[in-house]
Amino acid sequence: MKPTRGRVVQLDSLAALDRRWAAGARALAGWRLRSLDLSGRSAELARSEVAGATFVGCTFAPGDAERLAAAGALVVPDLGEVPVDPMRTTLYTADELYGSGAYADSLDARAYAWSQRRHGHPGLLASALHDQAVDEALTAWRSGRRLVGVMGGHAVQRGEPAYAEAARLGHALGDRLTVATGGGPGAMEAANLGARLAGHSQADLDTALERLSRVPTFRPSVGAWARTAFEVRDLVPDATESLGIPTWHYGHEPPNVFATAIAKYFRNSTREAVLLEVCDGGIVFLPGAAGTVQEVFQDACENYYADASSLAPMVLVGVEHWTRTVPAWPLLEALARDRPMQEHVHLVDSLEEATKLLVSGT
Repeated sequence: MKPTRGRVVQLDSLAALDRRWAAGARALAGWRLRSLDLSGRSAELARSEVAGATFVGCTFAPGDAERLAAAGALVVPDLGEVPVDPMRTTLYTADELYGSGAYADSLDARAYAWSQRRHGHPGLLASALHDQAVDEALTAWRSGRRLVGVMGGHAVQRGEPAYAEAARLGHALGDRLTVATGGGPGAMEAANLGARLAGHSQADLDTALERLSRVPTFRPSVGAWARTAFEVRDLVPDATESLGIPTWHYGHEPPNVFATAIAKYFRNSTREAVLLEVCDGGIVFLPGAAGTVQEVFQDACENYYADASSLAPMVLVGVEHWTRTVPAWPLLEALARDRPMQEHVHLVDSLEEATKLLVSGT
């Protein structure tokens, strides 16, 4: 259903637009008009306050497009065939991304394939508009929620101890906070799974973990991997909400189905920044490799320069991993020394310690 009330009004029907004008609407701020033939509506446009309105792929009488732009409207040319809605107003769901058929025919797969082709300026504009729209939808979704991030390796497989540990962490955190992950497979999927079952028993989580272990990875079949997850998900329909923030930049890594809301971006740099920004309740960093290390120090940079009132906890789990295998901790500790962030940076060896540090402020 397209939004027709509130701050954003999305219109792709000339009849619907005419009805609004007939009812006296004149302020078009926040309106998004797509593929409309407005060549016969010059008088109505001239009577309207168009600052803040967006016109995508519309047709105008000579001079109208220029006048609208001068008055503060955004006038966008035809974007061509785009598999996603660049002007969407809500976050994705797993059902929307996967559909009901083969994965190769899904919206997720088609969007990735589209992103790999050269489209020139219209394609770049479409992806930029899409990511901005996801930004706005995410801002609305997170209102009133306190988010805690769980970062960890994408290569962790179902059935492995590390996967079960990430799921237990999400399960414990989801009782008090809204869990956010990078939205992909591995530790991210596990944390979203655990958070989804936060209102259920440990036995229910153990059952889910056992069922999922039958298809440990999305290779060679994303479809089989996702179907198993959907089967587990549908056994427990009353889910606790959690967030996934994946990207089509890593299109070879499918999004996990356990996040109840999915903010999927085309541009990975935007996705990385947003993922860290929204976690106002802090972030747990499980053992990981280059991607997780990047997130550790990107978050550290935010805390290093942050005002003391906006610092968020950083909790690294795994003393051996973070001091010897991937020795990020000594550098992080040195950066934090004598800074306001020092008391917010932690290295622990158990999920229980991590959970206690993050829920103590709720």
